[in-house]
Amino acid sequence: MTEATTPPSEAPELPYEAARDELISVVQRLEAGGTTLDESLALWERGEALAAMCQQWLDGARAKLAAVAGTSDDA
Repeated sequence: MTEATTPPSEAPELPYEAARDELISVVQRLEAGGTTLDESLALWERGEALAAMCQQWLDGARAKLAAVAGTSDDA
């Protein structure tokens, strides 16, 4: 892996772009309606997991940028 694509120390199960794209799909399905309550709950739970993965990737990228810039998260 190159430095630009190195995942955070505890890598999420999907690359950022895949998690983001799947999250978009989940949101679109929920907004469209037409699913049962059980399906909607499963989609919601998957969306929460995907959002957490995306946040983990973004936090890792932010930490790398801060390290390169020599700043802290307070900046």
